[in-house]
Amino acid sequence: QVQVVESGGGLVQPGGSLRLSCVASGSGFSTYYMGWYRQAPGKERELVARITSTMITNYAESVKGRFTISRTNTKNTVYLEMGSLKPEDTAVYYCNARYFTDEYWGQGTQVTVSS
Repeated sequence: QVQVVESGGGLVQPGGSLRLSCVASGSGFSTYYMGWYRQAPGKERELVARITSTMITNYAESVKGRFTISRTNTKNTVYLEMGSLKPEDTAVYYCNARYFTDEYWGQGTQVTVSS
């Protein structure tokens, strides 16, 4: 069983920045596909960014150029650097670890963008 724990959420003003971190347990971290998803009230969960085991990344159109996903395998950690934040980025952000057909979710961390 892989444990996934997010951190780094909070309240930030529009135009501000925030960095989320996610630690996933297990010696196989470097082989996991890692992703960040978000869910706003009344909306479905959506993919924000994903990074493969070979460092290939992809992003939702709504965050391209503003968010950056990265990973440090020696720390079993994936990051989401968020910049130029907008009120519509407000959501609970979830980290996802995937290994073949197995996937694991964190408990989520709240990001609120408001003045």
